[in-house]
Amino acid sequence: MKQDNKLSLFEGKPIRKVWDNEQWYFSIIDIIEILTDSPTPRKYWDKVKRKLKEEGINETSPIWRQFKLMASDDKLRLTDCANTEGVLRIIMSVPSPKAEPFKQWMAQVSKERIEETENPEIGFDRLREIYKAKGYPDEWIERRMQSIETRKQLTEEWKKRGVAEGQEFSILTATIAKGTFGVTPSEHSKLKDLDRQNLRDHMTPLELIFTALGEELTRDETVRNDAKGFNENHEAAQKGGSIAGDARRRVEERTGNKIVSKDNYLKKLGEESEENKTENGEKI
Repeated sequence: MKQDNKLSLFEGKPIRKVWDNEQWYFSIIDIIEILTDSPTPRKYWDKVKRKLKEEGINETSPIWRQFKLMASDDKLRLTDCANTEGVLRIIMSVPSPKAEPFKQWMAQVSKERIEETENPEIGFDRLREIYKAKGYPDEWIERRMQSIETRKQLTEEWKKRGVAEGQEFSILTATIAKGTFGVTPSEHSKLKDLDRQNLRDHMTPLELIFTALGEELTRDETVRNDAKGFNENHEAAQKGGSIAGDARRRVEERTGNKIVSKDNYLKKLGEESEENKTENGEKI
């Protein structure tokens, strides 16, 4: 079973999804939160799920399944997900004026997946456009795209060398980050006051550079030593993170500035948006 975890946006709000058996499965909790604006989407979904089960749905022919998706604490957790057909059935039990636009969005996402399979560069171009639409500067976008490619190359090596996706990927990632920055991804997210947001989407350009450096050095160690299995790859992750950490400390000593920053783009882009409103005369 091949899974391709990605994040999409509907009206600027994130929806986690996973590609499995030639179709997308979408996080139902994320969909419920968007359609209902409920402050407790999990409880809302529990009520809808009970109602559907009472109607005999999901018994002989399941319309939702569980997949491990990245949670707000940067850990993979089992999450109720449904494919397009299942989501359409669930929407029938969730009255919302956003239902029709959401259906159109799902159809577009499925179409884009086919296009990206035929031409992977299209996916990168679309991702650039998403970041631009959210207000990220061009310099940051290029750093982010580079970090995505570096990450992809590293995880492909891990897969080839017998590292299991999920918990083992998470441990190795945290090991590299700890060596590079002195903090784990969850600690880094807490420093930036993030909740469910993707940490890397809120890194500064320098943080992205050092993230990519740590992962590229790890990949180099992995290939050079022909690391096999989790333990050997963990050693490579420790070495890669340590070398990147040494480089970070030297830069900090020379510049007098810390690389790890509290800055995040939730606040930064929000402030820029408010400034633009003021300039346009929409706010006094």
